Amino acid sequence: MKTRIQKLLCKMEELKIEAMLIDSRTNRRYMSGFSGSSAMLYITSKRQILITDFRYLEQAAKECPDYEIISQGNLGLLKTALKYASEEGIKVLGFESEHVSYATYLTFAEQKSFTFIPTQKVIEDFRKIKDNEEIKKIAKAESIGDLAFSHIIEFLKEGYHQGITENDVALEIERVMRKNGATGTSFDSIVATGVKSSLPHAQPSNCTFKKGDFVVMDFGCIYEGYCSDMTRTVVIGEANQKQVAIYNTVLEAQHKALEVIQPGMKGKEVDQIARDIIAKAGYDTYFGHGLGHSLGLDIHENPRFSPLEEATIEVGMCMTVEPGIYIPDFGGVRIEDVVVVTETGILNLTHSPKELIVIK
Repeated sequence: MKTRIQKLLCKMEELKIEAMLIDSRTNRRYMSGFSGSSAMLYITSKRQILITDFRYLEQAAKECPDYEIISQGNLGLLKTALKYASEEGIKVLGFESEHVSYATYLTFAEQKSFTFIPTQKVIEDFRKIKDNEEIKKIAKAESIGDLAFSHIIEFLKEGYHQGITENDVALEIERVMRKNGATGTSFDSIVATGVKSSLPHAQPSNCTFKKGDFVVMDFGCIYEGYCSDMTRTVVIGEANQKQVAIYNTVLEAQHKALEVIQPGMKGKEVDQIARDIIAKAGYDTYFGHGLGHSLGLDIHENPRFSPLEEATIEVGMCMTVEPGIYIPDFGGVRIEDVVVVTETGILNLTHSPKELIVIK
């Protein structure tokens, strides 16, 4: 954490900020290690303080060895931070403009002794490049997802004849991930069968699985704060010619994108590789989302693989690659891996098979 603090102090000096207030939960965790739900960081060149309430004092002391741990008492988080700023003679404070409520803004407006400087994505920009420990945690989270997928294939084989539902599958995926070390899901699991599989963010329901259905399963877990994400699509019973052709188009699009990713490329250039393959097959209007996104402490981070992404891909970024084709009243296919950008290309953290699996 000391390296991250020093990096922030350099940025504060550049922005002419004397103290920084960090309120975003994921940014707090990145900068301090604190995993609780209620806290604020107050950082100056002389002091690094984590302000929290009684519930988290013991936890914070264990998780945040580089910080002074202070109770907010009856003042609340922000007023406690301002109390310390006043005592130190601090006049200029930076805050995370994208994570501040209107009520907090009004509190800022009431303070005549301070100047508040809005900042944007300061910590988020630091978080784009993952260090080795972060990559290990993402890799572990993704391996838990691999275990869940392997299990759920057998679960489907044994259960679809007996009327199991999308909800049953989603619950079983979460159960297996938690049993193998996850502390929760990184987003609400997507399990969509039949024509529902054309909905990229379909919610599980009590729909059962029928012969000839595509089944899209998109899920992830949290391991030591870091997220995983993967999608696999299978077919129940038997795949027809059109389903095989669509699946293979998505698979080819993903393979080609994975092959070309290099540091220095723009996000939109990677996206275009997969998009061109899908368009050539005649399905360009059925791929309406970006090819991928970064992930880490949050499931969706920047930069992205999308038609509008001008940002350059750099070594150490962890990103998804997830092309799809979604045809209303027919069904959809998505295949998704998580990769780490390396000096020579990528390291794929997702190891579940990608050939079309037919559940018999």
